[in-house]
Amino acid sequence: MKSTLASLCLLGATMAAAAEPQHWVAAWGTAQLVAEGDNVLPAQHWRDSSLRQVVRLSLGGQRVRIRLSNVFGTAPLQVEAASVALAPRLGKADVDGATLRALKFNGRGQVLIPAGAEFYSDPVDLPVAAGVDVAISLHFKGEPARQTGHPGARTSSYLLPGNRVTDAAWPEAQAVPRWYVISDVEVLAGAATRAFVAIGDSITDGYGVVNDSNTRWTDVLAGRLRAANLPVGVVNAGIGGGRLLRDGLGPNLSARFLRDVTGRAGVTHALVFIGVNDMGGQHRNGSDTPADRQRLLADMQSAYRQLADQAHAHGVCLLGATVTPYSGSGYYHPEKENEEDRVALNDWIRNSGVFDHVVDFDAALRDPARPAYMDKAYDSGDGLHPSAAGYRALADAVPLSVLNQPCKVRP
Repeated sequence: MKSTLASLCLLGATMAAAAEPQHWVAAWGTAQLVAEGDNVLPAQHWRDSSLRQVVRLSLGGQRVRIRLSNVFGTAPLQVEAASVALAPRLGKADVDGATLRALKFNGRGQVLIPAGAEFYSDPVDLPVAAGVDVAISLHFKGEPARQTGHPGARTSSYLLPGNRVTDAAWPEAQAVPRWYVISDVEVLAGAATRAFVAIGDSITDGYGVVNDSNTRWTDVLAGRLRAANLPVGVVNAGIGGGRLLRDGLGPNLSARFLRDVTGRAGVTHALVFIGVNDMGGQHRNGSDTPADRQRLLADMQSAYRQLADQAHAHGVCLLGATVTPYSGSGYYHPEKENEEDRVALNDWIRNSGVFDHVVDFDAALRDPARPAYMDKAYDSGDGLHPSAAGYRALADAVPLSVLNQPCKVRP
């Protein structure tokens, strides 16, 4: 009788687990922009060539799917073949052959992605754990009319001639530190699993971190969430040089917010951390009269309100991050008045009530004795970007309790 009861209990638990609602959640993602200048992949590396790109997942699951992007392409992009596999050796092109899975698109091994579009692969069975690296391999016959990618990958990608997507070993591969075409990796997970997106500029993108080290502040935050056993994935949507209001090295944050934040699967919380390039860029390159500076602050506040409204319309709670000190920046050379503007903007972020929660990155990095400057322990040396310790301090400033609670969007 006891054996029968135990069997029935086990069967019931198994059926309950199988019946648990599941949904797709972003476990990795990046922001797209037009590849220009030195970031353009030469044509010979697209012509009958394979590209293997490694990314680190922030969530685990039994099934995955990949989203490919031609969002800035001016003509359809043909992908001839694709695969996904675990990448057990960071900084190496080889993958675990036992885990190698061919990717299909509506059951076909190739796919045509229209200009301006992003397409999902069919789901594949591939057990993955949070914190593992996966490699996405793509084969092309010709170069895109205009390349879509993310130059600030700070992760090695690999190139080989021919169709090599099903080869586990790539011993003669050439490495490049950029991503192209890949946009998201999603896992099928339980209803409680969700994603957090950080959107911002080079500080979020990870300027200065060692390639293949995965030490951006968002990576450190993902590690904190794993250690706390919280089912929250982290997506980094930073773009180096990015601004809130105007295009820079990529599209302005206001223009890309819906695609890079609310368009991602399973997102319930997002953090916007932007502004230093708007303020510094005006001082460095444009008119910087008192009236111009006041207008910029007013325009930025209006844009922040729009982002909050867009997030809430999609059921996403928006966290606002204060702008970190940059008075020591030799690039922007801010004056006393520019620091006053930063302080005013941060006061508004803290007290306006626009955001569902405020993360005080300014307080996390500033020198207590000289609050206009970054603490030397957190300064990379340029007065603008954090050091490795600074990135850890940013990650530690994000309260896990906020990400772990349900998002209750205000009307």
